[in-house]
Amino acid sequence: MKKIKYFILVKSIGFYLNILSYINPKKASVIAYQLFSEPRKGKLTKENLPKFLQNTSTEIIEYNNHQIQIYKWLGDDNVILLVHGWESNASRWKKMMPFLHQTGSTIIAIDAPAHGLSSGKEFNVPQYTEFIHATIQKYNPKTIIAHSIGGAASAFYLHKYPNSNLEKIVLLGSPSEMKIIIDNYINLLSLNSKISQYLKKQSEDRFNVKIDTFSVHLFSKNFSQKAYIAHDSHDKIVNVNEGIKISKTWTNAIYHETQGLGHSLHDEKLYTQITAFLLEA
Repeated sequence: MKKIKYFILVKSIGFYLNILSYINPKKASVIAYQLFSEPRKGKLTKENLPKFLQNTSTEIIEYNNHQIQIYKWLGDDNVILLVHGWESNASRWKKMMPFLHQTGSTIIAIDAPAHGLSSGKEFNVPQYTEFIHATIQKYNPKTIIAHSIGGAASAFYLHKYPNSNLEKIVLLGSPSEMKIIIDNYINLLSLNSKISQYLKKQSEDRFNVKIDTFSVHLFSKNFSQKAYIAHDSHDKIVNVNEGIKISKTWTNAIYHETQGLGHSLHDEKLYTQITAFLLEA
């Protein structure tokens, strides 16, 4: 029943925007972009902070008029950076954390723009990339572990800011093509060509990057870091072919395809394998 209600709601919004595009195309396009870029969930307040995040050392990084929320689990000099995905926050790492502690590392997790306790109302990959950049400048991690769109942002960081200090990258259910993300949104709402063209142009103007050339699997050809790329064959959010494409072009990558874990990829066996990858010399 929930799925039916959600389907009706989504298609109703798309129908409304399509009609509005003939009456007031600018307004329709603005609303469509807002729906695309503003997360509906994932925000936190200090009053409703999950217990998992309460038991951490926290810090705020001021960067380009934004506040980046940082959570720290202290360990040795080796630093691991955790980068979550869309409509989530740093609490998504709760199930993985016991395995990461086995490495003895200091672990840093961030909240994305407009997520968790970080500032902003709008989310986009280039801005998330700048959040990652600011965090890496401060903490100098040797490893990034990223989920979903956080993986695309992490790859864009490596493309924009080559970093020889980073040794290992773990991508979990990450997309490769920015165009696919936008097209999926357009198809979900059944938006017409007027709005579709505006969305792509608006995204390119704000991202300062051509959508058709934003591809992790193209960026990764130049990456020297060791990578562990995991994707589930039944991922309904990001198709498994995205993970396969990235793994084929990343020179030093291990690809692991799971069965039945979905997009979240929460699994003790997988986390054990990732921990072993992190502990490899």
